[in-house]
Amino acid sequence: MTSMLDGCTPWPEDFVDRYWAAGHWRGTTLDSLLRGWALQYGPRTALVAGGTRLTYAALNRRVDRMAAGFRLLAIRPGQRVVVQLPNVPEFVVTVFALMRAGAVPVLCPVPHRAPEVSHLVRVTQAVGYVGPSAYGGFDHTAMAAGIAARDPFLRRVFTLEAPGTSSPYGGYTTDPSGCHYFPLDSVDAPPAPALPPSAGQVAFFLLSTGTDGGPPLLVPRTHNDYAHQAGACAEAVSLTGDDVYLAVPPAGSGFALGGPGVIGTLSVGGTVVLAEHPDPAACLGEIARERVTVTSLAPAAARRWLGALESSEAPAAGLRSLRLVQIGGDAPPHPATAERLASALRCPVQQVFAPAEGPIVLAAPAGPDEAVPTAQGRPLSPDDEIRIVDADGEDVPDGESGELLARGPATVRGYYREPEHNARAFTRDGFFRTGALAHRTAGGDLVVTGRRRTGEEAPEAASSR
Repeated sequence: MTSMLDGCTPWPEDFVDRYWAAGHWRGTTLDSLLRGWALQYGPRTALVAGGTRLTYAALNRRVDRMAAGFRLLAIRPGQRVVVQLPNVPEFVVTVFALMRAGAVPVLCPVPHRAPEVSHLVRVTQAVGYVGPSAYGGFDHTAMAAGIAARDPFLRRVFTLEAPGTSSPYGGYTTDPSGCHYFPLDSVDAPPAPALPPSAGQVAFFLLSTGTDGGPPLLVPRTHNDYAHQAGACAEAVSLTGDDVYLAVPPAGSGFALGGPGVIGTLSVGGTVVLAEHPDPAACLGEIARERVTVTSLAPAAARRWLGALESSEAPAAGLRSLRLVQIGGDAPPHPATAERLASALRCPVQQVFAPAEGPIVLAAPAGPDEAVPTAQGRPLSPDDEIRIVDADGEDVPDGESGELLARGPATVRGYYREPEHNARAFTRDGFFRTGALAHRTAGGDLVVTGRRRTGEEAPEAASSR
Protein backbone atom coordinates (compact mmCIF):
# COMPACT_ATOMS: atom_id res chain seq x y z
CA MET A 1 0.00 0.00 0.00
CA THR A 2 1.25 3.52 -0.86
CA SER A 3 2.09 5.49 2.28
CA MET A 4 0.12 8.63 3.11
CA LEU A 5 1.68 12.10 3.24
CA ASP A 6 4.07 12.83 6.08
CA GLY A 7 2.02 14.32 8.91
CA CYS A 8 -0.95 11.97 8.35
CA THR A 9 -1.94 9.10 10.61
CA PRO A 10 -2.32 5.89 8.57
CA TRP A 11 -4.71 3.04 9.31
CA PRO A 12 -2.90 0.12 10.98
CA GLU A 13 -2.02 -2.70 8.58
CA ASP A 14 -4.52 -5.16 10.06
CA PHE A 15 -7.33 -2.67 9.44
CA VAL A 16 -6.03 -2.00 5.92
CA ASP A 17 -6.12 -5.74 5.19
CA ARG A 18 -9.63 -6.02 6.62
CA TYR A 19 -11.04 -3.14 4.54
CA TRP A 20 -9.44 -4.46 1.35
CA ALA A 21 -10.70 -7.99 2.00
CA ALA A 22 -14.22 -6.70 2.60
CA GLY A 23 -14.16 -4.77 -0.68
CA HIS A 24 -14.55 -1.35 0.94
CA TRP A 25 -11.27 -0.16 -0.57
CA ARG A 26 -10.65 -0.97 -4.22
CA GLY A 27 -7.43 0.79 -5.19
CA THR A 28 -8.85 3.25 -7.74
CA THR A 29 -8.24 6.99 -7.48
CA LEU A 30 -11.19 9.37 -7.76
CA ASP A 31 -9.87 10.94 -10.96
CA SER A 32 -9.47 7.47 -12.49
CA LEU A 33 -13.06 6.72 -11.52
CA LEU A 34 -14.09 9.85 -13.42
CA ARG A 35 -12.40 8.44 -16.53
CA GLY A 36 -14.49 5.31 -16.19
CA TRP A 37 -17.69 7.28 -15.63
CA ALA A 38 -16.95 9.32 -18.77
CA LEU A 39 -16.63 6.12 -20.80
CA GLN A 40 -19.80 4.66 -19.29
CA TYR A 41 -22.02 7.75 -19.25
CA GLY A 42 -20.31 9.96 -21.88
CA PRO A 43 -23.26 11.85 -23.46
CA ARG A 44 -25.27 12.21 -20.24
CA THR A 45 -25.35 15.57 -18.46
CA ALA A 46 -22.92 15.52 -15.55
CA LEU A 47 -22.91 19.16 -14.34
CA VAL A 48 -25.37 22.03 -14.53
CA ALA A 49 -24.71 25.54 -13.19
CA GLY A 50 -26.55 28.55 -14.47
CA GLY A 51 -26.26 28.45 -18.25
CA THR A 52 -23.43 25.89 -18.23
CA ARG A 53 -24.11 22.24 -18.96
CA LEU A 54 -21.32 19.66 -19.20
CA THR A 55 -21.63 16.05 -20.30
CA TYR A 56 -19.52 13.37 -18.64
CA ALA A 57 -17.28 13.24 -21.69
CA ALA A 58 -16.82 17.03 -21.73
CA LEU A 59 -16.15 17.13 -17.98
CA ASN A 60 -13.46 14.48 -18.30
CA ARG A 61 -11.84 16.32 -21.25
CA ARG A 62 -11.74 19.56 -19.28
CA VAL A 63 -10.21 17.76 -16.31
CA ASP A 64 -7.61 16.13 -18.57
CA ARG A 65 -6.54 19.42 -20.14
CA MET A 66 -6.52 21.39 -16.87
CA ALA A 67 -4.47 18.65 -15.17
CA ALA A 68 -1.91 18.90 -17.96
CA GLY A 69 -1.98 22.68 -17.62
CA PHE A 70 -1.27 22.48 -13.89
CA ARG A 71 1.65 20.14 -14.53
CA LEU A 72 2.99 22.49 -17.23
CA LEU A 73 2.87 25.33 -14.68
CA ALA A 74 5.02 23.34 -12.22
CA ILE A 75 2.34 21.93 -9.90
CA ARG A 76 4.01 18.66 -8.90
CA PRO A 77 2.62 15.39 -7.50
CA GLY A 78 2.15 15.55 -3.75
CA GLN A 79 2.11 19.35 -3.57
CA ARG A 80 -0.85 21.03 -1.92
CA VAL A 81 -3.09 23.67 -3.52
CA VAL A 82 -5.76 25.63 -1.62
CA VAL A 83 -9.05 25.67 -3.56
CA GLN A 84 -11.47 28.40 -2.48
CA LEU A 85 -14.23 28.43 -5.10
CA PRO A 86 -18.02 28.71 -4.81
CA ASN A 87 -20.42 26.15 -6.26
CA VAL A 88 -19.47 26.63 -9.90
CA PRO A 89 -18.40 24.08 -12.54
CA GLU A 90 -14.78 25.22 -12.17
CA PHE A 91 -14.81 23.87 -8.61
CA VAL A 92 -15.49 20.31 -9.76
CA VAL A 93 -13.13 20.57 -12.75
CA THR A 94 -10.30 22.06 -10.64
CA VAL A 95 -10.53 19.51 -7.83
CA PHE A 96 -10.51 16.54 -10.20
CA ALA A 97 -7.77 18.14 -12.34
CA LEU A 98 -5.49 18.68 -9.34
CA MET A 99 -6.02 15.08 -8.26
CA ARG A 100 -5.28 13.91 -11.81
CA ALA A 101 -2.08 15.98 -11.76
CA GLY A 102 -1.13 14.21 -8.53
CA ALA A 103 -1.55 17.35 -6.39
CA VAL A 104 -3.67 17.51 -3.22
CA PRO A 105 -6.52 20.06 -3.11
CA VAL A 106 -7.15 21.76 0.24
CA LEU A 107 -10.88 22.56 0.14
CA CYS A 108 -11.45 25.96 1.76
CA PRO A 109 -14.88 27.62 2.28
CA VAL A 110 -15.33 30.86 0.32
CA PRO A 111 -16.12 32.99 3.42
CA HIS A 112 -12.71 32.26 4.98
CA ARG A 113 -10.36 35.23 4.99
CA ALA A 114 -6.62 35.81 5.38
CA PRO A 115 -6.24 34.41 8.92
CA GLU A 116 -7.74 31.04 7.99
CA VAL A 117 -6.31 30.83 4.46
CA SER A 118 -2.79 31.78 5.55
CA HIS A 119 -3.04 29.14 8.31
CA LEU A 120 -3.92 26.52 5.70
CA VAL A 121 -1.03 27.63 3.46
CA ARG A 122 1.45 27.43 6.35
CA VAL A 123 0.30 24.06 7.68
CA THR A 124 0.13 22.37 4.27
CA GLN A 125 3.03 24.32 2.71
CA ALA A 126 0.65 24.97 -0.18
CA VAL A 127 2.39 26.07 -3.37
CA GLY A 128 -0.82 27.15 -5.11
CA TYR A 129 -4.11 28.95 -4.52
CA VAL A 130 -7.25 28.76 -6.71
CA GLY A 131 -10.01 31.26 -6.03
CA PRO A 132 -12.25 33.88 -7.53
CA SER A 133 -10.56 37.13 -8.46
CA ALA A 134 -13.24 38.84 -6.37
CA TYR A 135 -16.45 37.46 -4.89
CA GLY A 136 -19.24 39.05 -2.88
CA GLY A 137 -17.36 42.35 -2.79
CA PHE A 138 -14.17 40.78 -1.40
CA ASP A 139 -10.86 40.79 -3.31
CA HIS A 140 -9.61 37.21 -3.00
CA THR A 141 -6.63 37.81 -5.28
CA ALA A 142 -5.37 40.68 -3.12
CA MET A 143 -5.71 38.40 -0.10
CA ALA A 144 -3.67 35.70 -1.85
CA ALA A 145 -1.06 38.29 -2.87
CA GLY A 146 -0.73 39.40 0.75
CA ILE A 147 -0.26 35.80 1.89
CA ALA A 148 2.32 35.16 -0.87
CA ALA A 149 4.29 38.23 0.23
CA ARG A 150 4.64 36.75 3.72
CA ASP A 151 4.86 33.05 2.90
CA PRO A 152 7.75 31.28 1.16
CA PHE A 153 5.56 28.45 -0.18
CA LEU A 154 2.73 30.12 -2.12
CA ARG A 155 4.06 30.80 -5.62
CA ARG A 156 1.11 30.09 -7.97
CA VAL A 157 -2.25 31.92 -7.82
CA PHE A 158 -4.99 30.92 -10.27
CA THR A 159 -7.94 33.31 -10.46
CA LEU A 160 -11.45 32.66 -11.70
CA GLU A 161 -12.57 35.84 -13.42
CA ALA A 162 -16.19 36.94 -13.73
CA PRO A 163 -17.40 37.03 -17.37
CA GLY A 164 -16.24 40.19 -19.11
CA THR A 165 -13.73 41.15 -16.42
CA SER A 166 -9.99 40.74 -15.88
CA SER A 167 -7.86 40.85 -12.77
CA PRO A 168 -5.02 43.37 -12.34
CA TYR A 169 -2.98 40.42 -11.03
CA GLY A 170 -3.87 38.06 -13.89
CA GLY A 171 -2.46 37.55 -17.35
CA TYR A 172 0.69 35.58 -16.51
CA THR A 173 2.21 38.21 -14.25
CA THR A 174 4.73 37.95 -11.41
CA ASP A 175 4.77 40.11 -8.29
CA PRO A 176 7.85 41.31 -6.34
CA SER A 177 7.68 38.30 -4.02
CA GLY A 178 8.07 35.93 -6.98
CA CYS A 179 4.46 34.72 -6.97
CA HIS A 180 3.00 34.04 -10.43
CA TYR A 181 -0.63 34.85 -11.34
CA PHE A 182 -2.66 33.03 -14.00
CA PRO A 183 -6.30 33.23 -15.09
CA LEU A 184 -7.82 29.86 -14.25
CA ASP A 185 -9.26 29.47 -17.74
CA SER A 186 -5.72 29.67 -19.17
CA VAL A 187 -4.65 26.51 -17.31
CA ASP A 188 -4.90 24.28 -20.35
CA ALA A 189 -2.58 21.92 -22.25
CA PRO A 190 -2.80 18.76 -24.34
CA PRO A 191 -3.51 15.79 -22.06
CA ALA A 192 -0.43 14.20 -20.54
CA PRO A 193 0.16 10.50 -19.77
CA ALA A 194 -1.70 9.29 -16.70
CA LEU A 195 0.20 9.12 -13.43
CA PRO A 196 0.44 5.77 -11.62
CA PRO A 197 -2.60 5.32 -9.36
CA SER A 198 -2.02 5.66 -5.63
CA ALA A 199 -5.42 5.24 -4.03
CA GLY A 200 -3.95 4.96 -0.54
CA GLN A 201 -2.67 8.53 -0.79
CA VAL A 202 -4.53 11.63 0.31
CA ALA A 203 -7.02 12.72 -2.36
CA PHE A 204 -7.86 16.06 -0.73
CA PHE A 205 -8.18 17.80 2.60
CA LEU A 206 -11.53 18.72 4.10
CA LEU A 207 -11.72 21.22 6.95
CA SER A 208 -13.07 20.77 10.45
CA THR A 209 -13.39 23.26 13.26
CA GLY A 210 -13.01 20.50 15.83
CA THR A 211 -14.54 21.08 19.26
CA ASP A 212 -12.17 23.63 20.79
CA GLY A 213 -12.92 26.68 18.61
CA GLY A 214 -9.33 26.96 17.32
CA PRO A 215 -8.05 27.36 13.74
CA PRO A 216 -9.43 24.99 11.09
CA LEU A 217 -8.17 21.44 11.30
CA LEU A 218 -7.18 19.54 8.15
CA VAL A 219 -8.91 16.22 7.54
CA PRO A 220 -6.96 13.99 5.11
CA ARG A 221 -9.34 11.91 2.99
CA THR A 222 -7.80 9.23 0.80
CA HIS A 223 -9.08 8.06 -2.58
CA ASN A 224 -9.87 4.65 -1.10
CA ASP A 225 -11.87 5.84 1.89
CA TYR A 226 -13.77 8.60 0.07
CA ALA A 227 -14.71 6.46 -2.92
CA HIS A 228 -16.08 3.93 -0.44
CA GLN A 229 -18.04 6.59 1.44
CA ALA A 230 -19.61 8.24 -1.61
CA GLY A 231 -20.46 4.92 -3.25
CA ALA A 232 -21.98 3.48 -0.08
CA CYS A 233 -24.05 6.66 0.43
CA ALA A 234 -25.28 6.49 -3.17
CA GLU A 235 -26.37 2.90 -2.60
CA ALA A 236 -28.00 3.76 0.73
CA VAL A 237 -30.26 6.40 -0.84
CA SER A 238 -30.85 4.33 -4.02
CA LEU A 239 -29.30 6.86 -6.40
CA THR A 240 -29.52 6.01 -10.09
CA GLY A 241 -28.64 7.65 -13.38
CA ASP A 242 -32.14 9.16 -13.43
CA ASP A 243 -31.44 11.24 -10.32
CA VAL A 244 -30.64 14.95 -10.35
CA TYR A 245 -28.81 16.17 -7.23
CA LEU A 246 -28.88 19.83 -6.17
CA ALA A 247 -25.74 20.82 -4.21
CA VAL A 248 -26.88 23.59 -1.84
CA PRO A 249 -24.16 23.42 0.86
CA PRO A 250 -20.64 24.32 -0.32
CA ALA A 251 -19.51 21.58 -2.70
CA GLY A 252 -16.23 21.44 -0.75
CA SER A 253 -18.02 20.32 2.42
CA GLY A 254 -18.11 16.63 3.19
CA PHE A 255 -21.91 16.59 3.23
CA ALA A 256 -22.33 18.00 -0.30
CA LEU A 257 -19.24 16.35 -1.77
CA GLY A 258 -19.68 12.75 -0.70
CA GLY A 259 -22.81 12.16 1.32
CA PRO A 260 -23.60 10.98 -1.49
CA GLY A 261 -23.40 14.50 -2.91
CA VAL A 262 -21.43 15.41 -6.02
CA ILE A 263 -19.17 12.36 -6.17
CA GLY A 264 -21.90 9.86 -5.29
CA THR A 265 -24.18 11.27 -7.98
CA LEU A 266 -21.45 11.18 -10.63
CA SER A 267 -20.65 7.59 -9.67
CA VAL A 268 -24.09 6.40 -10.87
CA GLY A 269 -24.39 8.61 -13.95
CA GLY A 270 -26.76 11.16 -12.43
CA THR A 271 -26.74 14.91 -12.90
CA VAL A 272 -25.28 17.41 -10.41
CA VAL A 273 -26.84 20.88 -10.26
CA LEU A 274 -24.64 23.41 -8.45
CA ALA A 275 -26.46 26.11 -6.48
CA GLU A 276 -24.02 28.99 -6.21
CA HIS A 277 -26.15 30.71 -3.55
CA PRO A 278 -28.35 28.97 -0.93
CA ASP A 279 -31.18 31.51 -1.36
CA PRO A 280 -34.43 29.52 -1.06
CA ALA A 281 -36.17 31.20 -3.98
CA ALA A 282 -33.23 30.51 -6.31
CA CYS A 283 -32.84 26.91 -5.14
CA LEU A 284 -36.57 26.15 -5.39
CA GLY A 285 -36.48 27.60 -8.90
CA GLU A 286 -33.60 25.27 -9.78
CA ILE A 287 -35.56 22.28 -8.47
CA ALA A 288 -38.48 23.13 -10.73
CA ARG A 289 -36.32 23.98 -13.74
CA GLU A 290 -33.98 20.95 -13.60
CA ARG A 291 -36.47 18.50 -12.08
CA VAL A 292 -34.20 17.87 -9.12
CA THR A 293 -34.87 14.60 -7.29
CA VAL A 294 -32.44 14.76 -4.34
CA THR A 295 -30.90 17.62 -2.37
CA SER A 296 -29.15 18.20 0.95
CA LEU A 297 -29.45 21.05 3.44
CA ALA A 298 -27.70 22.18 6.58
CA PRO A 299 -30.16 22.78 9.45
CA ALA A 300 -29.95 26.58 9.07
CA ALA A 301 -30.74 26.35 5.34
CA ALA A 302 -33.64 23.99 6.09
CA ARG A 303 -35.16 26.64 8.37
CA ARG A 304 -34.80 29.30 5.64
CA TRP A 305 -36.42 27.02 3.08
CA LEU A 306 -39.22 26.27 5.48
CA GLY A 307 -39.91 29.98 6.00
CA ALA A 308 -40.00 30.56 2.25
CA LEU A 309 -42.27 27.57 1.63
CA GLU A 310 -44.72 28.36 4.40
CA SER A 311 -45.04 31.98 3.27
CA SER A 312 -45.88 30.95 -0.31
CA GLU A 313 -49.44 30.51 -1.54
CA ALA A 314 -48.39 27.48 -3.60
CA PRO A 315 -45.35 26.16 -1.72
CA ALA A 316 -44.93 22.85 -3.53
CA ALA A 317 -45.75 24.03 -7.06
CA GLY A 318 -43.17 22.71 -9.49
CA LEU A 319 -41.37 20.68 -6.81
CA ARG A 320 -43.01 17.31 -7.40
CA SER A 321 -39.82 15.84 -8.82
CA LEU A 322 -38.20 15.78 -5.36
CA ARG A 323 -38.00 12.32 -3.86
CA LEU A 324 -35.56 12.97 -1.00
CA VAL A 325 -34.28 15.91 1.05
CA GLN A 326 -31.35 15.27 3.38
CA ILE A 327 -30.87 17.48 6.43
CA GLY A 328 -27.78 17.40 8.58
CA GLY A 329 -24.03 17.68 8.47
CA ASP A 330 -22.06 17.67 11.71
CA ALA A 331 -25.08 18.81 13.79
CA PRO A 332 -28.60 17.35 14.02
CA PRO A 333 -31.64 19.31 12.78
CA HIS A 334 -34.54 20.05 15.10
CA PRO A 335 -37.11 17.25 14.53
CA ALA A 336 -39.95 19.77 14.21
CA THR A 337 -38.12 21.57 11.38
CA ALA A 338 -37.60 18.30 9.52
CA GLU A 339 -41.26 17.30 9.96
CA ARG A 340 -42.58 20.66 8.77
CA LEU A 341 -40.23 20.65 5.76
CA ALA A 342 -41.38 17.16 4.77
CA SER A 343 -44.97 18.34 4.97
CA ALA A 344 -44.34 21.56 3.02
CA LEU A 345 -42.44 19.79 0.23
CA ARG A 346 -44.60 16.65 0.29
CA CYS A 347 -41.32 14.79 0.14
CA PRO A 348 -39.44 12.31 2.36
CA VAL A 349 -36.80 13.88 4.61
CA GLN A 350 -33.70 12.05 5.82
CA GLN A 351 -31.53 13.01 8.77
CA VAL A 352 -27.79 12.64 8.16
CA PHE A 353 -24.85 12.92 10.55
CA ALA A 354 -21.84 13.66 8.35
CA PRO A 355 -18.73 15.13 10.01
CA ALA A 356 -15.76 15.78 7.74
CA GLU A 357 -13.77 13.15 9.62
CA GLY A 358 -16.43 10.42 9.20
CA PRO A 359 -18.47 8.35 9.79
CA ILE A 360 -21.72 9.02 7.91
CA VAL A 361 -24.87 7.93 9.70
CA LEU A 362 -28.17 7.92 7.78
CA ALA A 363 -31.74 7.65 9.04
CA ALA A 364 -34.49 5.94 7.09
CA PRO A 365 -36.34 8.67 5.13
CA ALA A 366 -39.70 9.77 6.53
CA GLY A 367 -42.57 10.57 4.19
CA PRO A 368 -44.64 13.78 4.28
CA ASP A 369 -47.35 12.14 6.38
CA GLU A 370 -44.93 10.51 8.80
CA ALA A 371 -43.13 11.81 11.85
CA VAL A 372 -39.45 12.28 11.08
CA PRO A 373 -37.51 9.79 13.23
CA THR A 374 -35.47 11.34 16.00
CA ALA A 375 -32.73 8.78 15.31
CA GLN A 376 -29.99 9.43 12.77
CA GLY A 377 -30.00 5.73 11.95
CA ARG A 378 -26.98 3.51 11.52
CA PRO A 379 -23.51 3.85 9.99
CA LEU A 380 -23.00 3.04 6.31
CA SER A 381 -20.56 0.17 6.61
CA PRO A 382 -20.73 -3.11 8.52
CA ASP A 383 -17.11 -2.39 9.46
CA ASP A 384 -17.97 0.96 11.08
CA GLU A 385 -17.42 0.54 14.81
CA ILE A 386 -19.38 2.79 17.16
CA ARG A 387 -18.97 3.40 20.88
CA ILE A 388 -20.88 5.75 23.19
CA VAL A 389 -18.89 6.55 26.31
CA ASP A 390 -19.34 8.43 29.56
CA ALA A 391 -17.03 11.01 31.15
CA ASP A 392 -14.70 8.21 32.28
CA GLY A 393 -14.44 6.71 28.80
CA GLU A 394 -16.57 3.68 29.66
CA ASP A 395 -19.27 2.38 27.34
CA VAL A 396 -22.78 3.31 28.44
CA PRO A 397 -25.89 1.09 28.18
CA ASP A 398 -28.43 1.60 25.39
CA GLY A 399 -30.60 4.62 26.05
CA GLU A 400 -27.97 6.51 28.05
CA SER A 401 -26.27 9.58 26.59
CA GLY A 402 -22.55 9.90 26.04
CA GLU A 403 -19.96 10.96 23.48
CA LEU A 404 -20.06 9.22 20.10
CA LEU A 405 -16.78 7.53 19.13
CA ALA A 406 -16.18 5.89 15.76
CA ARG A 407 -13.62 4.12 13.61
CA GLY A 408 -14.00 2.46 10.24
CA PRO A 409 -13.06 2.43 6.55
CA ALA A 410 -14.26 6.02 5.98
CA THR A 411 -13.25 7.56 9.33
CA VAL A 412 -9.82 9.17 9.52
CA ARG A 413 -7.22 8.24 12.13
CA GLY A 414 -5.87 11.73 12.73
CA TYR A 415 -5.75 15.35 11.61
CA TYR A 416 -2.89 16.54 9.43
CA ARG A 417 0.20 17.70 11.35
CA GLU A 418 -1.70 17.97 14.65
CA PRO A 419 -0.06 15.42 16.99
CA GLU A 420 -1.10 17.19 20.20
CA HIS A 421 -4.68 17.65 19.06
CA ASN A 422 -4.80 14.05 17.82
CA ALA A 423 -3.87 12.82 21.28
CA ARG A 424 -7.09 14.43 22.54
CA ALA A 425 -9.34 13.80 19.52
CA PHE A 426 -8.53 10.09 19.02
CA THR A 427 -8.27 7.22 21.46
CA ARG A 428 -5.14 5.13 21.69
CA ASP A 429 -6.88 2.36 19.74
CA GLY A 430 -7.95 4.66 16.92
CA PHE A 431 -11.50 5.74 17.71
CA PHE A 432 -12.37 9.29 16.64
CA ARG A 433 -14.01 11.35 19.38
CA THR A 434 -16.68 13.05 17.26
CA GLY A 435 -17.65 15.58 19.94
CA ALA A 436 -21.28 14.61 19.32
CA LEU A 437 -23.52 13.63 22.22
CA ALA A 438 -25.67 10.63 21.40
CA HIS A 439 -27.42 7.55 22.65
CA ARG A 440 -28.29 4.22 21.11
CA THR A 441 -31.87 2.95 21.01
CA ALA A 442 -32.83 -0.58 21.98
CA GLY A 443 -33.18 -1.28 18.25
CA GLY A 444 -29.57 -0.21 17.60
CA ASP A 445 -30.21 3.19 15.99
CA LEU A 446 -28.12 6.21 16.93
CA VAL A 447 -29.72 9.43 18.18
CA VAL A 448 -27.43 12.48 18.01
CA THR A 449 -28.67 15.13 20.45
CA GLY A 450 -26.00 17.85 20.37
CA ARG A 451 -22.31 18.52 20.81
CA ARG A 452 -19.87 18.49 23.69
CA ARG A 453 -19.31 22.03 24.95
CA THR A 454 -16.29 23.88 23.55
CA GLY A 455 -13.35 23.51 25.90
CA GLU A 456 -14.86 20.53 27.72
CA GLU A 457 -12.32 17.79 28.32
CA ALA A 458 -12.77 14.67 26.28
CA PRO A 459 -12.92 11.44 28.29
CA GLU A 460 -9.98 9.06 28.12
CA ALA A 461 -11.90 6.21 26.52
CA ALA A 462 -10.92 2.77 27.69
CA SER A 463 -9.32 0.60 25.01
CA SER A 464 -11.79 -1.64 23.23
CA ARG A 465 -9.09 -4.22 22.57
